[in-house]
Amino acid sequence: MTVQIESATEADIEVISQILGEVEAYYGGDKTPGDVKQIRAALFSDRPAATVLLAREGTNVLGLASYSLLWPAAGADTSLYLKELYVREPARRRGIAQLFMARLKEDAAAAGCSRIEWTGDADNPPALDFYQAYGVAPKTDKVFYRMEL
Repeated sequence: MTVQIESATEADIEVISQILGEVEAYYGGDKTPGDVKQIRAALFSDRPAATVLLAREGTNVLGLASYSLLWPAAGADTSLYLKELYVREPARRRGIAQLFMARLKEDAAAAGCSRIEWTGDADNPPALDFYQAYGVAPKTDKVFYRMEL
């Protein structure tokens, strides 16, 4: 069976919720599913905050990538910001992350973006190895900040 990368729809809220719980557990948190009301508001309201792509093999969802568009990037350009790329444990090492990256490049080009940006957690060597093998060097001239609300 072939893996397809597709845009999530409102019918996918439950599986998105489950995967968000898996992402939390992967980073050491509780495996509590994401709040369905928050997911619906963030992805399928009049002003969506993000786009979610799902990797599917038949009816089985293998992973998720979420992104938002940022403006301005360079000058008046727009960039695609990859917030999350997650492949479920049984589907890892099958090239799904590369499929996500290819689709992200397509979506960025279609949106007129000049670049794709993301962060990688320093304590996630598999992700860092993937990005290095993908041929993208980390930027050393930026410092990441987070203000909690």
